Amino acid sequence: MVGFIIGMLIVGLIVGALARLLMPGRDPMGIGATIVLGVVGALVGGFLWRAAFGDSDGVEWIGSILGAMLVLWLYRMAVGRRDHSLHV
Repeated sequence: MVGFIIGMLIVGLIVGALARLLMPGRDPMGIGATIVLGVVGALVGGFLWRAAFGDSDGVEWIGSILGAMLVLWLYRMAVGRRDHSLHV
């Protein structure tokens, strides 16, 4: 169980960092938020990738990164709206 949690943290960090690197723009978030982004993105993207393509022999990483990019985009939309409402 501890190994699974450590594995998820490592995967989350890698996937989250890659998503942030591939998406242009600034994201003021720390390492913890990057890990959460990566874990959520890996779960969402991995699930959607397997649903669309079936078992693809470890290529779910692509879906995980795309899922993290989607989650990051949604995060930016939510934070951007909140920031605009404060400055109106």
